[in-house]
Amino acid sequence: MEKRNARRTREIVVPGEVLGDSEEYRTGENAYASDGKIRALVMGLKTYTSDAVGVIPMGGCYMPVTGDTVIGIIADVGPSNWMLDINAPYPAPLHVSEVPWKVEFGDTSRFLTVGDVVLLKVLMVDEAKKISVTMKDSGLRKIEGGQLVEIAHSKISRVIGKSGSMIQMLKNMTDCRIFVGQNGRIWIDGDDENVEVAAEAIKIIEAEARSANLTDRVREFIEKKLPQSEEEEDIEEESE
Repeated sequence: MEKRNARRTREIVVPGEVLGDSEEYRTGENAYASDGKIRALVMGLKTYTSDAVGVIPMGGCYMPVTGDTVIGIIADVGPSNWMLDINAPYPAPLHVSEVPWKVEFGDTSRFLTVGDVVLLKVLMVDEAKKISVTMKDSGLRKIEGGQLVEIAHSKISRVIGKSGSMIQMLKNMTDCRIFVGQNGRIWIDGDDENVEVAAEAIKIIEAEARSANLTDRVREFIEKKLPQSEEEEDIEEESE
């Protein structure tokens, strides 16, 4: 873990660029393995999630709205704030007054550093499109471990589903913790196999968002990958 954390640096990569050795890392989002190397599939920010290395795409920006919960990546560290990539056209500053810790001036990197992933809430977006974000709310925190999945932010509502039905089904059937950011980033944590299945299911939802009977197809996909016990099926049916 220390080795991976030490190698987390802000780095823009282009398609085909080597991200790491396939013997050392799993292939993460927007990356592929070739000749023992993991390479970038798209242009973006090189990122590490758990034991995988991948790329956060530069495109697909979302427009933040006050009250949105988002997943941000620390892109730069200043003496009294951090600059975050929240998949918007412009960075979001997180001031030391908006974190749950007492941070002395110049001591910011001891709490959050470049490459760290955090759960945030958008406090305000002014007329000049300046964004204010906070970590001072229930459930907001630094994310450690798990896997980060990125989809088109316009498909997030489909992942959540009517009255939260789709996301609840995903959680119940994969036994994973899942946090959905309005900016198109989704964090999944659980057993490795379950996390991979949940991530694949989310990609299916993104690709087939406009399709009819999508819930049934996603359920069938998960059941094939992760056979459900009768108790789990009863819980899932009660959530519908």
